[in-house]
Amino acid sequence: MKQVIVIGAGAAGMMAAIAAARNNKKVILIEKNEKVGKKLFITGKGRCNITNACDIEDLLSNIVTNPKFLYSALYTFTNDDIVTLLEELGCKTKVERGNRVFPVSDKSSDVIGALKRELNRLKVEILLNTEVTSLIIENGICTGVNLKNKKKMLGDAVIVATGGISYAPTGSTGDGYEFAKVAGHHIVEPVPSLVPFNIEGEEVKALQGLSLRNVGVKVFSGKKVIYEEQGELLFTHFGMSGPTILSASAYVKPKQKEKLTVTIDLKPALSEKQLDQRLLRDFEKNKNKQYKNSLEDLLPKKLIPIIMNRSNISPEKKVNEISKTERQQLLKVLKEFAFEVSGLRGFQEAIITKGGVNIKEIEPNTMESKEVKQLFFAGEVLDLDALTGGFNLQIAWSTGYLAGLCC
Repeated sequence: MKQVIVIGAGAAGMMAAIAAARNNKKVILIEKNEKVGKKLFITGKGRCNITNACDIEDLLSNIVTNPKFLYSALYTFTNDDIVTLLEELGCKTKVERGNRVFPVSDKSSDVIGALKRELNRLKVEILLNTEVTSLIIENGICTGVNLKNKKKMLGDAVIVATGGISYAPTGSTGDGYEFAKVAGHHIVEPVPSLVPFNIEGEEVKALQGLSLRNVGVKVFSGKKVIYEEQGELLFTHFGMSGPTILSASAYVKPKQKEKLTVTIDLKPALSEKQLDQRLLRDFEKNKNKQYKNSLEDLLPKKLIPIIMNRSNISPEKKVNEISKTERQQLLKVLKEFAFEVSGLRGFQEAIITKGGVNIKEIEPNTMESKEVKQLFFAGEVLDLDALTGGFNLQIAWSTGYLAGLCC
């Protein structure tokens, strides 16, 4: 019986181990943490956004880096397949807004528990608190691993599923990149992705804690729009976060040179003409009030002082004295509420890592290295990343399964 060694017991590693064991391989799953699925435990704010229930083509359109490489993996083990597997293992699922799939219990521990039960049923040997220091490569073939305790472990194939370098406390410390380099692979520089934006100035501090729903978000690199979406945004003490901002960060180039700007359309459901008519109605209703007391029906309370300031209309001015030109200034601010981004947050807050093992050196139909035989890679260690919504976990499930099937 062939022996397969899997390094890393995250989503990709556990799936690789299950697929290999179901394919009649003896599997050893090595994890340097004290338990399996440590990063999986905190995904989706502890609820675990398992996958996305859209069709495969839509799923591919949400993968930012190297989507074509994933055709074989995604069609071999689909989003339906991971849901079916978990349901069979006793973890019931549900579909929420945006086709996001979660466990019915809203507990990521139930997903991990289901996978762990299957690993045990398949008699996968799980070595916890065990660290791999290097790969054993002889004559262009990977024949095993060296452990920190000085022991050698030999196998017929090795799968590297060590993750990226986001959330380092969960064990994602870039070990896989070093293994890959020694095997002759090139690493696309890892950078934080799905990460909040830093914005300087007093305005964001004043807006801290404000959540805006159903706003239009555009992100510009210089004059070029690199991201556009409607959804939710959150102001923080350092800048902006929320689903739209996290997804936008996936399109920011490493070592961004052009000025980065976020523009918020506070009323995307209304055209400029319709919004102008709305302002006219509100102004008529509040015509005898001061400007500072006229926007409460239109905007959240925290926003009003900043919008007033940017519109260059005196807060004390009577509404019936506001000119058409001034109203047009206000209209522009409401449709183009802009902030300059000073940078992205670091790996400690990044949901995923962009970059990793260059996929040109990996066989897409098997996940095997083109440099070293019987060496496979799966999950976040590869140069693959996607938007929020369960897409990154699906990359892990699919690449892990394919590696386990083909090793």
